Amino acid sequence: MAVCSRLPLQRFLSASSSRLLSCRNVQAESAAPGPLYPPVLPSRSAKSKSAKRRVLLEFYEQLRGAEPREKIRGLTRIQRMKYVVYPQTFAQGADRWYQHFTKTAYLPGLPDKFTSEAEPHQEQEFEDAVLSELRSLVCNALLQENWHMKKGRTFIHGEQKQYVRPFVTNIVSGLVHSLARTNPVLRLSSLDFDPQVNFYWVHGERTIPRGHRSGRVEPQRFQIDDKPHSQIRIPHQLPEFVPLKAEISAEVPVIQLEPDRLPLFRRQYDNNIYIGAKLEDPCCYGHTQFHVVPDKFHRDKLNKKNLPGHIEVFLRANAITSLYAWTGAQAMYQGFWSEQDVSRPFVSQAIITDGQYFSFFCYQLNTLALSSFSTPNNPRKNLCWGTESLRLYERITDGDVIGWDDNVLKLLVQFLLNKPQN
Repeated sequence: MAVCSRLPLQRFLSASSSRLLSCRNVQAESAAPGPLYPPVLPSRSAKSKSAKRRVLLEFYEQLRGAEPREKIRGLTRIQRMKYVVYPQTFAQGADRWYQHFTKTAYLPGLPDKFTSEAEPHQEQEFEDAVLSELRSLVCNALLQENWHMKKGRTFIHGEQKQYVRPFVTNIVSGLVHSLARTNPVLRLSSLDFDPQVNFYWVHGERTIPRGHRSGRVEPQRFQIDDKPHSQIRIPHQLPEFVPLKAEISAEVPVIQLEPDRLPLFRRQYDNNIYIGAKLEDPCCYGHTQFHVVPDKFHRDKLNKKNLPGHIEVFLRANAITSLYAWTGAQAMYQGFWSEQDVSRPFVSQAIITDGQYFSFFCYQLNTLALSSFSTPNNPRKNLCWGTESLRLYERITDGDVIGWDDNVLKLLVQFLLNKPQN
């Protein structure tokens, strides 16, 4: 009878054992087979997050190849509750909030284009030929409204309408007419009085706190409805102040609080994007806007309340929102939007005045992709340069202007002489 015996396992695991040797030719790398079936996509009619994302991305793909009119119509078609941003607001720290909403970095002073010294012979020629004429034009317009015309006392909060707005109207029309000989682009420009400027955009997300949609996440929607005193539109674009990819040390303030804390209020009405003219208008680029502060803005009262810094906060907030709305609408007119970011900067200028003090601002729009699927971490930021309030004159006495400052007038002329490179 045969005896059952066990063999040691080490003999089978030995590397020299013949049982582990194979003479077959095995392929080193096997080709990965392709997918046998198409990917499974979420249903368009489902209520899941992936389904909603698919519908949104397909809608964006349709807009990429559409005309600017169709893009604006598609992006503004559906009405939802949105935050209404008022350019002229007396809220404390409104400039930092508005920088956060528009992703704008503020730089004190003006760009190098306005601060660099001109050649001596050109400056002397300009002073002798033009400056004296412009000085007399502005002084006559100032005396016309404040001395020669016998205007009675105004109703409450009516001084700006009775004195300042006619003065700004006269100097803007007079300066544009006089400088058209020096700057040819002003001959082709369009001068608008009391225009309407609107811009609608999306930035950030919010969680719905209550209601039947509570807990859902939706984008934060914003709307600017601006009405400057006047604006100049030109058929060609102004040159950039800095290159599009330039590294700027100024940072954009980040505010974690909800916009309701500013406070801002949410309303639901038509979403509008408008530069003050229709798409067919050849003057589709902005040059300079002129803003007049409201009657409630009193420098002496703010100084008595120990709020002198709030004067500049008000002016910066006005410039940032107004210029962002104007340049953003110009970029939308050219076919750019949040998922198709701008390929070139858009530049505009603004002058804010109360008739005696003037503030000058320059804005460069570098991005519209504040909340974008295509560029979630967008390194670009918009830029705004600005000066503090500069006093044009001190007072008017016996038909004479006392304390006249030619530097303010020169800066005003420099803004109007800015022209495209071509």
